[in-house]
Amino acid sequence: MRIIIAPAKKMIMDTDSFAVDSLPQFLERTERLKTVLQAMSPKELQALWKCSDAIARLNVERLEHMDLRRSLTPAVLSYEGIQYRCMAPGVMEAAHLDYLREHLRILSGFYGLLRPFDGVTPYRLEMQAQLKVDGCRDLYQFWGGCLARQLAAETGTVVNLASKEYSKAVEPHLPESVRFVTCTFGERKGGKVIEKGTQCKMARGQMVRWMAEHKIEDTEDLRAFDQLGYRFHGELSAETRFVFLKQPEASV
Repeated sequence: MRIIIAPAKKMIMDTDSFAVDSLPQFLERTERLKTVLQAMSPKELQALWKCSDAIARLNVERLEHMDLRRSLTPAVLSYEGIQYRCMAPGVMEAAHLDYLREHLRILSGFYGLLRPFDGVTPYRLEMQAQLKVDGCRDLYQFWGGCLARQLAAETGTVVNLASKEYSKAVEPHLPESVRFVTCTFGERKGGKVIEKGTQCKMARGQMVRWMAEHKIEDTEDLRAFDQLGYRFHGELSAETRFVFLKQPEASV
C-alpha cells in the first residue's frame, strides 16, 4: 500500500533534524524543469507562480542559487503547510517514521514523486502551473504516466489523500490492477456534504499520522479513523471512495 499526499507551497530548510536517505527518483526531469525556470525573467516567473512581489523575489533568489544535490532537507520535513503540521513528522517515533518511509509518497510539480526522506531544496512550482516544457503544454503532460508507473511498480493499492490538483497527475494513468481509494473529509450542510479546505488538510495530515501510529496495511482498516471528530460514513462511501463526516458535536 502507498499513501499519496500533496506538497505545500511554504517550504523550509532543515539539514540538522534528520539525515537524507536518497536523492529524488526523477532528478533528471527536475534538472530540466530547473533549467527552463532559470531561463525565465522575474516577471514571467511571477506570472507563472501567481504570487506576491515578496514571494516572487524570494523564489527568484532561490532559483539563482539552487543546488539539487547539496544542503538538502528530507521532503517530509521541508513542507510547512497545515497538512504537514498536523502530521508532525518531526516528533514522530522512529517506528512511525519507518512506516512513512515505506508507505508515504509526496506528489510534486517540480520533483514528480518523492519518498519522505528524499532530499529536496525549497522551490515554487505547483502541478497546475501552465509551464511549457519540451513540447508539453503543462506539467501534467510533462510528467505523463511516469508517476503512476512508479507507484504501480511499488504497490497494488493507493490511498489517495492528495488534492484533486495532484491526484489527477496519477489516477488517470494507473492500470486497472491498482486499487485507488480516495478519502473524503466533510460535514453535512443542508443535506449536502461540504468539504472545507483547511479542515480537509488537517484531516489528511492527521490520517497519515494515525495510519503510521496504527501500522495500517489494509484499506478496510481506514474505516476506524476517528480523529478530529470525523467518523466513517458507510452510506455515502463506495468501494473506492471512503467518506468521513465531522460529527455535529465536534464542529467548530
